[in-house]
Amino acid sequence: MTKTIVMIHGMWGSGWYWENYAKYFEARGYRCIRPTLRFHDMDPRDTPPPQLGTTSLLDYAEDLEKEIRELREIPILMGHSMGGLLAQILGSRGLARALVLLTTASPAGIVALRLSVIRSFWSMLMRWGFWRKPGRQKFEEAAYSMLHLLPVEEQKKAFERFVYESGRAASEIGFWLFDGRKAAAVDESKVACPVLVVGAAEDRITPVSVVRKVAEKYQEVATYKEFAGHAHWVVGEPGWEEIADYVNEWLNQLGD
Repeated sequence: MTKTIVMIHGMWGSGWYWENYAKYFEARGYRCIRPTLRFHDMDPRDTPPPQLGTTSLLDYAEDLEKEIRELREIPILMGHSMGGLLAQILGSRGLARALVLLTTASPAGIVALRLSVIRSFWSMLMRWGFWRKPGRQKFEEAAYSMLHLLPVEEQKKAFERFVYESGRAASEIGFWLFDGRKAAAVDESKVACPVLVVGAAEDRITPVSVVRKVAEKYQEVATYKEFAGHAHWVVGEPGWEEIADYVNEWLNQLGD
């Protein structure tokens, strides 16, 4: 099995998302690559570029594909949240030796909207034209939806690093039925590599009931693991090491 992991962050993030996981897996001999998605390399305090608002999932995937094809080997793709969906898209293109999907966003065909999800995006959804504008959660929404297992001070520190996200990409995920290009669609028959899907029982923004359906989509090649006492922020909330340990053991079992 390859020792290269490409770690794909989710909405409002950048490569810093993976600080804990990168240290963990590098200590175990892995080479960890943490790309930052298009237009996400900005100061959170700055005004986002307007073109971010119309950036598609397919634009993100195109950038990532170019970076992956420059590697000397096909890597493991590890994605969190929206990054998990991007990993699925890339996996269907034959660009992954294995997929690790942590509290992943769901592809087209799976209805993901729940009351907790709507609450998580409420301030963005209430802006007319949100589907073509950059958007960011309010602190209260981020604390509710992703960071609620962190102490308040750590919630604030994490939120201060969040940047703006593409309204188009968010809409392609949440309202895939209205997307003529079906940017969030993934052909599961083309995902031939092993897939680990991790769900968290207290997740509010990618509810565990939705994550289970993602695992069902890839049932021919998937392993599903659900963690009680965890929520969406599995990359940094208390006890994240438990999940990293499980991922590491799963990768070790894959062998060469």
